[in-house]
Amino acid sequence: MVKPQSLRKVMQSTQRLSLFAISFSNLQIPFSRFPFPVSTLSAALFLLALSFSPGLAQEPPTTAPVSSLLATADDVFREMSRITGLPIHAPLKKRIVARAEIRKILEQNLHEEYTPQEIHVQEMILRAFGLVSCDFDFAKFLITFYTEQAAGAYDPRRKTMLIADWPTEEMQRLVLAHELTHALQDQSFDLDKFLHAERQNDDATSARQAVVEGYAMAAMMQQMVGSVDLASVPSLGPLMASMVSKQMGEFPAFTNAPFFFRMQALFPYAQGMGFMQRGLQLGGWKKLNSLFSNPPTTTREIFEPSVYFDEQPLPAISLPRPPALDGVPGLKLLAENTVGELGYYSLLGQLISEDEAKSVAGGWLADRFILYEGARADQFALVARTRWASAETALAFFRDYHTVLTKKYPELASDQRSENDMFVGTAANGQVVLLRQGDECLWAEGVPAEKTDAMLNWLRSL
Repeated sequence: MVKPQSLRKVMQSTQRLSLFAISFSNLQIPFSRFPFPVSTLSAALFLLALSFSPGLAQEPPTTAPVSSLLATADDVFREMSRITGLPIHAPLKKRIVARAEIRKILEQNLHEEYTPQEIHVQEMILRAFGLVSCDFDFAKFLITFYTEQAAGAYDPRRKTMLIADWPTEEMQRLVLAHELTHALQDQSFDLDKFLHAERQNDDATSARQAVVEGYAMAAMMQQMVGSVDLASVPSLGPLMASMVSKQMGEFPAFTNAPFFFRMQALFPYAQGMGFMQRGLQLGGWKKLNSLFSNPPTTTREIFEPSVYFDEQPLPAISLPRPPALDGVPGLKLLAENTVGELGYYSLLGQLISEDEAKSVAGGWLADRFILYEGARADQFALVARTRWASAETALAFFRDYHTVLTKKYPELASDQRSENDMFVGTAANGQVVLLRQGDECLWAEGVPAEKTDAMLNWLRSL
């Protein structure tokens, strides 16, 4: 049982936590890792400064000399190796950078990592799920969102710690504790390879990101609280999530972003921290280090650590390409991927409410979607299959997704084929078919009218 004075120390450390770091290893374009998880940009970064302490927030910048910053980085590097048990395999490469360089490097890495077509795919997935409008400038938004409060980062592509030249000395040590943990992870496990291992499964990529960031958050917190045993502190993940949500109003780009962007950004840290705490309870840092060789494969395991640590099996699901869309003029295959619990939480949270997301998304078990793009900018066809923990949860999601459809297509009109567990309707983009079968919910959007019956019969046959 944690001692009261130890718990107070953790609370005080959390309250003065000035930087919530999201490193270069993890800028995600939300969607294909459905922005739902969406593709991880290994070249990206973002650090959101969270001023938990008013006194610290008002402290004027008093940056240390370059030589002192470099020496501090080496000192923290050794300290984080001691805490985590990850060995130092090579001297730390480090570089002092000015504020403007963070944005410049992010833009450079973004364009090096992803082609315009790949960015277009992510944008179209977001549009197809109704999360952004057709005039949403995706690339511009990402740069602004992820650089609002940049304060340094470890860049695994260049194997270099980029040390910001403007934060206070206390802030520097917090950033370094988190980011240099990433440097240690990289030397032992190759972060770029680890984060890109599941490119065809965005939910698995999100889970891996939570491993990387939750681990670094736990290491940073351990460095802050000293001898206090993190494993014995009650509910550290929820505590972190609560404090973060209260402070983010200071940052306009974050506050004004669509809900799924905010949820996607914070998930690896808040939920990842809770997952790591459970791992510490079961086997300390040795257990956490084993996660890199046997990582979770779904965000459900991050939300509910017992699913992973108790080795509870999750079903697999398949979604063949629908014959009804073969040969449709103008349609071409654009993407196939998995949304995951995080993705559906983000979707329901944005288009209905976070309370509904909490109620329904936790019943996710498996899913797959296919997206086709049409000749016109606003033309697409989306086909999806989901499996839920029970028939009742599938029915709840069926009703929720019908609500989502009415928000995506204000002109949506039902036809006579609709019934309790099935909706068939007409939208400007084409026909919509949504049905619930037992513990599954399946649907198709943008279906040509003459293909509606064929699509409905095919979905029923799955």
